[in-house]
Amino acid sequence: MSPLERLSEAPDRAAIVLDVDGTLAPIVTRPEEAAVPEETRREVARLGGRYALVACVSGRTGEDAERLVGVDGVRYVGSHGLELEPEAARWSEEIHRFAAGVDWPVEDKGLTVSFHYREAEDEDAALEYLEQVAERARAAGLVPRFGRKVLEIRPPVEAHKGTAVRQLLEEAGLRRALYAGDDTTDLDAFRGLDGLEVAIRVAVSSDEAPEELVSAADVVVSSPAQLVELLKGL
Repeated sequence: MSPLERLSEAPDRAAIVLDVDGTLAPIVTRPEEAAVPEETRREVARLGGRYALVACVSGRTGEDAERLVGVDGVRYVGSHGLELEPEAARWSEEIHRFAAGVDWPVEDKGLTVSFHYREAEDEDAALEYLEQVAERARAAGLVPRFGRKVLEIRPPVEAHKGTAVRQLLEEAGLRRALYAGDDTTDLDAFRGLDGLEVAIRVAVSSDEAPEELVSAADVVVSSPAQLVELLKGL
């Protein structure tokens, strides 16, 4: 019996945990233009009625992830899991003060800030500038992290998608789970499944997907639409 079959044979003992942007919602030029297709919503709702836990762990705030996905009964955790760590909030003012000193449009995510360069006229020059911003962030005691055409500045707190996944599973008393994601931060979530009875790591691949994510995955799909087809089998 395959891991996917073992997961689906006992849904009352298993969890489905999903990233949002690039996983449920196709990547778009501007984050505010992202949309989850109606077919995807229906599938997430079906899973929510079948599995012990369905959760979305996003780089967005939990509130924004819930707005975007729009499915009741799903657990939403934002800021890559930082929302579950009380200590993260005390760094918010410092992070926003740092962002105010950066000459670049900023996406404010509450506990983190992001600088996107997907629309830059010269991506190489933009990346060079943001690498300098990342160095400044490190010097200020903050944690910079690059993703798909974005630099995110995070608080120096030991909380990430992996800690969020582990906490969600422990709270629900589950030892079987599938996690699907498309970017660097999803590697933490993959590691968060270590030691489970059944662990399935799904990478949503693309030209921008990190090689490490694809290499670490148990299953690779080529798009959010192909992920939906995989989920239909669960």
